[in-house]
Amino acid sequence: MEMPTPTDRPGARKERKSVEFGPVWSDGSISFFLWAPLQAVVFLAVDGREPLPMTRGSDGWFTLTVQVPVGALYRFLLPDGSAVPDPASRFQPEDVHGSSEVVSPTSFRWNDATWRGLPWHEAVIYELHIGTFTREGTFRAAAERLPYLKSLGVTVVEIMPVGDFPGRWSWGYDGVSLFAPDSCYGRPDDLKAFVDRAHALGIAVLLDVVYNHFGPEGNYLPMLAPAHTDLYATPWGEAVDYGRRDTTSMRDLILANVRMWIGEFHLDGLRIDAAHEIRDEEPGHILSAIADVAREAGGDRNIHLVLESALLEADRISPAGGFDAQWNDDLHHALHAAITGESDKDYAPCAGRPEVLARALAEGALPGDDEDTPAVALPATSFVSFLQNHDQAGNRARGERISMLASPAACRAAAAVYLLAPQVPLLFQGEEWAAGTPFPFFSDLGPAFISAVRDGRIATFEADPDDLFDPFDPETFAAARLDWSEQRLSRHARMLDWYRAILRVRRQEVVPLCAGIRPGASWRVDEKVIRVIWEGEAKDLMLTLNLTAQAAPLPEPLKGRVIWQEGRVTDGRCPPWFLAWSVRRRKG
Repeated sequence: MEMPTPTDRPGARKERKSVEFGPVWSDGSISFFLWAPLQAVVFLAVDGREPLPMTRGSDGWFTLTVQVPVGALYRFLLPDGSAVPDPASRFQPEDVHGSSEVVSPTSFRWNDATWRGLPWHEAVIYELHIGTFTREGTFRAAAERLPYLKSLGVTVVEIMPVGDFPGRWSWGYDGVSLFAPDSCYGRPDDLKAFVDRAHALGIAVLLDVVYNHFGPEGNYLPMLAPAHTDLYATPWGEAVDYGRRDTTSMRDLILANVRMWIGEFHLDGLRIDAAHEIRDEEPGHILSAIADVAREAGGDRNIHLVLESALLEADRISPAGGFDAQWNDDLHHALHAAITGESDKDYAPCAGRPEVLARALAEGALPGDDEDTPAVALPATSFVSFLQNHDQAGNRARGERISMLASPAACRAAAAVYLLAPQVPLLFQGEEWAAGTPFPFFSDLGPAFISAVRDGRIATFEADPDDLFDPFDPETFAAARLDWSEQRLSRHARMLDWYRAILRVRRQEVVPLCAGIRPGASWRVDEKVIRVIWEGEAKDLMLTLNLTAQAAPLPEPLKGRVIWQEGRVTDGRCPPWFLAWSVRRRKG
């Protein structure tokens, strides 16, 4: 789906002139900008020099232009004696509580001048966590694995959040320095080198970003500016205040962050975490502004924006809504419940109900639990589908992957559903070889937060502490690291070959159809056998599926040319975990 430019999109709102946060380079000097309307006096303290007073403007901006070398460390001194890092720091070599480092935004030499990105319907996304994707856990080590992802059939890499977080390891959703790639993973230029290498291989790079809250440790913004609002709350802490419009606000800071990732780091898009927790009741919602600014910063490149939301964001992921797609949790829950038999919590609405799975395939994320709720006619590529991701594994007591919960035959059938459907598929790191390593939740927050986090995990899972991974135990983080040597073992190698083969079929057979597939699809269920037909311009894509552990009658003979099949029909009956994808040329 080709997205409108910011000026073409109905209702697009022209933002005020972009606001600069952090150090700005000009004529051999650096101008330091600090948004601190809550402070009357601020000094700039560069290591090895006497602190210098900054000039306060009437709008709460402090500025000072000085000559300092690249690599210099600095902090801001407040009247109460606090020495705080730059909220817009580009690098925190001493972690979130330490000094900020002056980094040149133009030191990296790019080689991707001809890169224009990829059409969205060609996306095959691979979600990875830099710290556990490789043994080294760095941007550079991850870049060495990019040729492998290319050979697998991946066209888009989605990196879990990298904004600086407290401690040595984290999922990234408790970050507090949004502009600074975490130093555990390497330097900013190392991330740029990762992106540059990906582009050379024809792979786009998306970054997962968290704009609904800040982590509980190391967030110094509230000492400086009105960062939060008490009108709302999120499950993870205070909500970000996006309601201000008349002066510099958090809105400006977040939009500057978007411009940096898309412009300076050449990223191909963003995945917005928990978009339903981003509250903005004023005209020109911050999400709409993010979409406009991202596409403007991307120039003539294809920029892709994805929402993760507990709500169906139909208006935002429509062709005029500014976003390409949202994660389809409904399809995940239906697939998971079908092959594991789990029926609690998120899986209760779909357990034993193949019609829910059929609807999630045909219509995407469902608008509600009521079966009579009208379908939303959106392109299939408005949804990102998956069998597992960081949330669905890590938010389990033991961090089990789907391959630890269901048989290989069931996993293959479920994976074949989402990998060949016209929705955009997303693999989670290691899924392609049924990795034997779990992906538990891990954190390295300071001592003041340990008890609360541990108690919260125990309450969430209603479990004995001995049955849970301890998020703060170094062994928990170590257990999550992929073991690449597993690929040499026969059962893992067979699964890897299977993923390579089915992604090759997607590229050859399904991707050419995706752009022409009409919104919505027809579906029916006969004795638990699901049939879905997506109509295209010249060809239809058809699925016949028995995602149960029992054989079932085949409602009618398979039609069209079969492009992928799991199991064999015998005497008119589908075996357990049966699937057939076929393509049929349209008449007339």
